[in-house]
Amino acid sequence: CIESLIAVLQKHTGRDGNNSKLSKAEFLIFMNTELDLNSDGQLDFQEFLNLIGGLAIACHESFVKSASDRK
Repeated sequence: CIESLIAVLQKHTGRDGNNSKLSKAEFLIFMNTELDLNSDGQLDFQEFLNLIGGLAIACHESFVKSASDRK
């Protein structure tokens, strides 16, 4: 889960020259391109659930991979 979150953060940081922090502008780009699917400038419940669901899927895949690596 943490690796997935770090990967998302790293994907969207650095456009302003700072690779360790997500600026407001970078966050807006992330929100508009990844989350705000209908481009209305807001996240509705479904768009928010897509974020949470994506995180849950990433966590599940990481767990399954980790479990299979231990076998």
